[in-house]
Amino acid sequence: MFHYLIFDVDGTILDTEAAILKSLQKVLVREGEEYQMEELRFALGIPGKETLRRLKLTDVERIHLGWAKEVLEFSEEVNVFKGLREILKVLADKPVKMGIVTSKTHQELKDEFDPFGLSSYFQYTINANDTEKHKPHPDPLLACLEGLGATQQDVIYIGDSIYDMQCAKSAGVKFALALWGAKTVGQFESADYILKEPKDILTLINH
Repeated sequence: MFHYLIFDVDGTILDTEAAILKSLQKVLVREGEEYQMEELRFALGIPGKETLRRLKLTDVERIHLGWAKEVLEFSEEVNVFKGLREILKVLADKPVKMGIVTSKTHQELKDEFDPFGLSSYFQYTINANDTEKHKPHPDPLLACLEGLGATQQDVIYIGDSIYDMQCAKSAGVKFALALWGAKTVGQFESADYILKEPKDILTLINH
């Protein structure tokens, strides 16, 4: 049984895939760059600035600000995954503590996550501004463990991307795949748990 559950946000708590990819595509067109949606999927799970650097764009700061504004234009396409809000409510009454490790910046969390009213369920949050190195590096997860006062053996990280799994593994923490966000188990052979739907999270604290 795990006493600490740490969650990723995009693709794990919030279904943000369409908003992230459509807004990125739109911003890139403005910069004279055309990409198919499929070519941009690598952006899911890493900080926005890292995405822009990998796309070899020069004025990263300016473009990142434009992208952050553009994402909000697609906010009607962002939802909490079905059943997850209810599970967070159940977990809030259990003897577990919850944290967040996300590649979103502090401002992005404020703009894109806080409006859903879920922030109070989490005792500690690490965002992209909090550590110099980001997923798949272990630093963000280790910082969250420290903030929660948790040990590696007592923690599980729940995420949907390969970066989440690599981050967990390098931090010496167990990893549970949120299949509702990942949509496939390919690449995730070394996941410790496969969660098919949000209610499966409860099995992590009851076994």
